[in-house]
This record gives sequence, structure tokens and C-alpha cells, in this order.
Amino acid sequence: MQYTVSYQQPNTHYIDIELEVNGVEESSIQFQLPAWRPGRYELGNFAKNIQRWAAFDAEGRELLHKKLTKDLWEVSTNGTETVIVKYNYFANELNAGSTYLDASQLYINGVNCLLYVPNRINELCELQLEIPETYRVACGLKSLGGFAFEATDFHELVDCPLIASESLQNDSYTVDNTTFYLWFQGECKPDFDRLKKDFIPFTEKQMELFGGFPTPEYHFLFQILPHRAYHGVEHSNSTVCLLGPSYDVMKKGGMYDELLGVSSHELFHTWNVKRIRPVEMWPYDYSKENYSRLGYLSEGVTTLYGDVMLLRSGVFSEVDYFKTLNQLLDRHFNNPAISNLSVADSSFDTWLDGYVAGVPNRKTSIYTEGALCTLMIDSKIREATNHQKSFDDVMRIFNDEFYLNNKGISESDYLSTINKVAGIELRDFVDQYINGTADYTTELKNSLTFLGLDYQSLPSDSFCEAYLGLKLMDNHGSLQVISVYPDSVAELAGIGLNDEVISINGYKAGADFNHWCSYFKEEQIVLGVKQNYDSINNMYIDLCGEVYYKKHLVQRLENATYEQQESFEKWKH
Repeated sequence: MQYTVSYQQPNTHYIDIELEVNGVEESSIQFQLPAWRPGRYELGNFAKNIQRWAAFDAEGRELLHKKLTKDLWEVSTNGTETVIVKYNYFANELNAGSTYLDASQLYINGVNCLLYVPNRINELCELQLEIPETYRVACGLKSLGGFAFEATDFHELVDCPLIASESLQNDSYTVDNTTFYLWFQGECKPDFDRLKKDFIPFTEKQMELFGGFPTPEYHFLFQILPHRAYHGVEHSNSTVCLLGPSYDVMKKGGMYDELLGVSSHELFHTWNVKRIRPVEMWPYDYSKENYSRLGYLSEGVTTLYGDVMLLRSGVFSEVDYFKTLNQLLDRHFNNPAISNLSVADSSFDTWLDGYVAGVPNRKTSIYTEGALCTLMIDSKIREATNHQKSFDDVMRIFNDEFYLNNKGISESDYLSTINKVAGIELRDFVDQYINGTADYTTELKNSLTFLGLDYQSLPSDSFCEAYLGLKLMDNHGSLQVISVYPDSVAELAGIGLNDEVISINGYKAGADFNHWCSYFKEEQIVLGVKQNYDSINNMYIDLCGEVYYKKHLVQRLENATYEQQESFEKWKH
């Protein structure tokens, strides 16, 4: 499979792609464009970005073709042994999993835009880039010299994103026998000494857990934007992380903490999900949904460990780590959907409504719930084995006994492995909190207590959120309702999603809305609300003192026993 990527006018954002297939023996051959990309378990419909598509033989004669599905084409070969497909792809979306072209860079995630022949997906692939001579290329593919690259198969080809640009900045560090490259594209002033000082320790900790690194090199590809941005996508020997704004990326307490967090998270994915993978995705089928209920393993475990590795390595202080744990607790307890759809079912349903909120209070987060359930299981394992075992051992078994033996993980494998490591039966826990929607507040508190930690629940800093049950967003000067807590005084008063709050007790509702709510807390609150068809109605609210949206603060347990203090130190290290 020989791919050539070029472009004529970068301002049009169209990439020209040519795929040459040799040794064709069939009377017809099919070409599939991936329908989704690993790392984001929703359909991508990338074919909508193709403007022109045609097929030719080696002499340039056009071959008949027809479209079988939205992203599958069939070409009649007319006896030729070589089929060349030429098409273009509109690349005007810049995130960590997209493909993008402008005058400053060519950025490709091959899974968006490269076709494959389904029955020849495991054949060697070559990629040739026709780009300016002054460009450099950041990519994990094997270089053949110049701008030519080689992949063992289509899976590797599309699992190695690339950035080609004249303005790339880079440095590297080495841990054991693996070289890690730091690439920055966009307006940024990376402090490479500081970056390496922080990246080396968390890299070492992750390698220590798994006993080495699976590839001889690894590439961190950072896309830096001038505005607020945060996104990361994992690959087998690289990751793309999108961050911004530029001026905040290296600022401690600002985006720099998020840069460390997403980098550690995506590096952990090198093992978990790129190699330790649900059986339904072994191997990937790019043509359709790969349904799995194991999102709590793929994303939840990684969410927990990405931050834990920063703590264990000393890159994050306890205060830094507790901030991330606070966020998980806030997201859990402030999501009423936890009682409607389990984390396992929510994993399955990412294919239904992707990563948007969907209808109100329907689903949970595989990241949040998976992380907290993993923390609780880790605590149970440590307690049952007096810290002789932990969830670390679970991950090592998944790596050594499953991935290295070319096997994916099933739900029964997950359960049997945590049972084996803990030496106790954890089926009830999994049934209640992973496959079910039981309230695990008490279980979580017990786990944190065992680890020498405590958390307190306080009302949200927003009076409106805490006591009315309303979350509002400024929408071009108006206050739009973006969430209503079920059975809150606001919902019972008749306020719904997307309503617009106009006034409070006769005064215009604006940026000081929370102050007015607090001011009128001892009397009836009357909100003027614009609803469907622009009707404006008065909503009458009597506060009842109940707290709806909350914030959570994790800290060391006061008056902790010696055993609890020791437990925290063992968990921390």
C-alpha cells in the first residue's frame, strides 16, 4: 500500500491523497474509510470531508466505481493489477484527533483520512509527503529518508499522527533504552529544562509499574493554540495534546498543571487501551462501532493513574493531587445521572451520543466513575492483603498475561483478575457500582478512610447552584439555564433546560445574579423566565435550605491512626 499526501493551496484546507494498490487479482476491490478513531468511541463520519473521489489504472485510465455505504467504495478493476485511488480531504478542524492544513503546518491523524483495503489491512504501508523542503516532521513512523515513512500495516500507519511544519520546536529525554521526544507546534515558549525535570520522574514511575517501555521511542506532540483548549489522544508510541492559551501553557497553577496531567494520562494509555484492550477491540474494526462495557477500565483506570503517577513521582504535591481528586468527587456527586445509567452501560452508550451531555441526567462519565470505582477496588485489595497487593498488580496481570499473549480483556476477565489479586470475592461490588447504579457514598468514604483520607462536602460557591439547583451560563449577555437539578426548588417551580432568566424580584438578572439570590434568600424569589416560543413567565421559588450542587475538599484524615497514616504513605508511593 503506497500513500502519497500533497496539497496545492493550504488556505483551502484541502489535502490531496493518492493510494496505490498493486497485485490486484480480483475483478473488484473495496476501499474503506474509517468510521471512527480509537480513543474516541463514537462515529466520526469522516467521509463527509471528501469532495472528490476517483480510481484509475496504472496508465491513468479511469475505472468505474460505486459507493456501497457512506464510507465504503467498490472499484471495478477491468483486469488491471494496479488500482490508484485519488481523492481530497477537507482538513479544517484542529483538535487532538483531527486532521488540519494551513499555511503553517500539515497535521494528519491518518485514521480520519486514509483509506484501506479491508482484506489487505495487515500489509506493509509506505507514506510519502510532498511538503516544503524547509519543513520538519514529528511522527512515530519509521523514516525511510526525506519525507518518506513506513508502517508494518494499516493499524500502525493510522496510529502514528504527524505534524509537518517549519516552526516545530523540540527536545528529548531518555529513560532506560527509550527516547521520549517533546514536540511543540504553535505559539509557545516551552521551557524544556523544566519540562524534562517533571516528565522524567512520572515516566520512570509508569515504566517501573509495568517493567519497561514497549517501544524504543515515544513522541509527545503538543498543538498549542492562542485560546483556551484542552484535549489529548493516545497512540501506541505517541500522543497528541492540544492546549491553550499560549501564554498560560507554562504557567504553574495555570495550564502547566493540565499539561502535566494530560501528558501523564496519555502516556499511561501506552499500556492501558493501546495494549491492554477490551476484547471487543482486539483487533480494531474501523468500519463500525466496537461496543464495549469496559470504559471504566480503559478510561477510568487511566484517569486515576495518570494523576496518581504524578503524585508518586513527586511531580504533584499532595495539594496538587487533592485538587484533581476534588474534581472527580465534584463531577460524581453533582451528576444526578449516576442513579440512571451505570458506568458500564455508559461505556456502551458512548457510541450512541458520544461525548456530549445528551439529554439531561441520562448517563455517567466513564472517566469519573471508572476512576473512583478503581480507587475503591484498589483500597479493598490493599486492605484484604495488608498492602501486599494493589491495583498495580491487576494492571501487570492484564499486561503480562493478556496483552503479551495477544488477548483482549473481557468483563469476566476483569472480575476474575481483581478477585485473584484481592483474594476475596468482589462480584457484589462490581454488580452494584459498576454494572449497577447503587449509591456508593458510604463505600467511597470507607475507602478514603482506610487510605488515611477524608473529604467534606460543602455547598457550591454559587448560591444559585447550591440552593436553587440551577446552573446558568452567560449567553451573549443573557443568563441561559444549562442544568437543573432533579426535584430542586427551581425544577419544581417550572424552570427547564435552555430557559433564559430575565429578572429576579423585578430587577434585571445579570452578572450579579448570585448576589441578588443571596440577598432575597429569606423571602420568596420571583424569577422572570423566557421559555419556549419566547413567552415570559414568573416562577415562584421558596428556598427550603436543601443543598443541591456541592463542592468537595479532600485532605489528610484528622486524628488518623498510625495504621491510616502508614496506609496513605504506602498508597502514595
